[in-house]
Amino acid sequence: MTSIVTRLYTGIDRALAGVLASVLAALLVLVFGATLLRYIFATSFVATEDLGILLHTVLVFLGLPLCANGPLAMRIDVVTRHLGRRGRVFADAISDAITLAGALVLMFGAAKVAALIGGTSPTLGIPESWRFWPVVIGGALAAGQVVLGCLSKGRTRLFVLAVIAGGTILAGLPHLPVLVATDLPSLVACVVVCIALLAGAPFVHSLIVGLAVSVPFGARLPEAAIVQQTVSGMGKFLLLAIPFFLLAGMLMNVGGLAHRLVRFASTLVGHRRGGMAQATLVTNLIFSGVSGSSIADAAFGGKVLTPALIADGVRPEKAAAIVAATAVLPNIVPPSIAFLLLASVTNLSVGALFEGGLVAGLILAAAMAVMLHISADSPARPSANRRERFIAFGAAAPVFGLALVVFFGIRLGLATPTEAAAIASVYALAAALTGSAGRGVALAAFLQAGRETAAIGLLVASSAPLVFLLAIDGLPQALAGRVTSFGGNPLAVMFIANVILIAVGGPLDVGPGILLFAPLLLPSAVAAGIDPVAFGVILTVNLMIGGVTPPVGVLVFVAAGTTGLSASRVFRAVFPLTLTLIAATSAMAIVVALWALP
Repeated sequence: MTSIVTRLYTGIDRALAGVLASVLAALLVLVFGATLLRYIFATSFVATEDLGILLHTVLVFLGLPLCANGPLAMRIDVVTRHLGRRGRVFADAISDAITLAGALVLMFGAAKVAALIGGTSPTLGIPESWRFWPVVIGGALAAGQVVLGCLSKGRTRLFVLAVIAGGTILAGLPHLPVLVATDLPSLVACVVVCIALLAGAPFVHSLIVGLAVSVPFGARLPEAAIVQQTVSGMGKFLLLAIPFFLLAGMLMNVGGLAHRLVRFASTLVGHRRGGMAQATLVTNLIFSGVSGSSIADAAFGGKVLTPALIADGVRPEKAAAIVAATAVLPNIVPPSIAFLLLASVTNLSVGALFEGGLVAGLILAAAMAVMLHISADSPARPSANRRERFIAFGAAAPVFGLALVVFFGIRLGLATPTEAAAIASVYALAAALTGSAGRGVALAAFLQAGRETAAIGLLVASSAPLVFLLAIDGLPQALAGRVTSFGGNPLAVMFIANVILIAVGGPLDVGPGILLFAPLLLPSAVAAGIDPVAFGVILTVNLMIGGVTPPVGVLVFVAAGTTGLSASRVFRAVFPLTLTLIAATSAMAIVVALWALP
């Protein structure tokens, strides 16, 4: 029986991954085709934006069953890993119940909205209710996968019944009237989210359940409103740039262009003190101009750069630490998925954020280069000659050209971020298909990009109703008012913000950190006279440092996982580079604050 359930569970997972890859391919054809029509034929397809948003919504919510596991589920094991066997079983039951409840809330809420909403899309000519059916289907499949997952692991009947009962009860809370009226129901939601995360539940489902629990405490977000806000959170064409940049980075990896960068970086700095470590830094700095994903770069570095570092005489844990720390750069150097998320939630200029991110990335890279030089423990290698460097540069030139097109195309307003990302994806796809990778590896890139797109999209979507609830409760305005009451000194504001962001960056990944804390802290910075773009860059850098700090430290876990090392060993090895990043970020924050002084 267990084997049958396991095959069914795996089959659904694979089928959904294929559907997501197909939707991503259709989305790429749509946006790239519209871009060609715009620039070559000076015309356009009027429904491109609405159809693109609809396809993105389908991709994200059908991916709900796939995002309960893996690194992008954002599960925190800081408590559960210290529990005994019985404690872990209890925590697993709570986690699975929360996962089930989140899926049920989305499913039933979306079904209710789809039944009530009327009207027809003026551009697509389809009922507006169609936008919510992917949520219904994704929620139903996710709920089924939770139960199948319990059965495939050989859980007892009592365990499965407890999960179903607990999930059903939690999902029913939004239907209750106000039982205990509170002034700040958003704080109730935040407390429940923290408890759910400590139990090991996925981040997205924890957010949804936190909102559901806050309804009996006075939150003006019934089940249907939660779903409406969740789907509305996906309603920005800008967010379509995220799956394309993810896909471009993965295709660059499988197409061999990333390996060319490694060889070019080695010819530039491989002969210096800590040569391969410096080459790893330069590789991540250059590759940041295409991938935009720190996790993708950490995975690539763990497979390719870590063995090269070990062969160069670097200790294995330090090699993984170097890969993890330098992988901070891709979400800071443009094109950055983190800045796309920040722009979507704050309406800041993407081009201005990219420009600030480039400056910040170069400063962080310089600081890490100094630390790598000081702490080098490998002998110097012979210097490459001019001919070797020229050949390596020629092989890597396509990556430089694409990075420049993406950056300047967006910064000069020649292309939107979504159009530039689509061009990057098609270029990377052509490189992968014409190179030695072949169609099979390119297909694998689409499958992985579809999963990661769904995971990131769900973070954006599930954060939207909580941000809305925080705004209803007036927390951003109250925080800004408190800053003003203290005189609004830019140095004080920046210091407080940095402490908060470093503290939350450890347990939170950069995506949810931006979506939750940017709306809270940005009004305070603006009230103190700090440039919002500069503050946004500092905020993102602080949260990215959380990728190498415990307890989550997703970049450390990815780098350690691909090399089979203990994460605790890598955390200890990365500590000097973490301090270097914090020092460089603090220096930038002080400069920004001093610039804002009257």
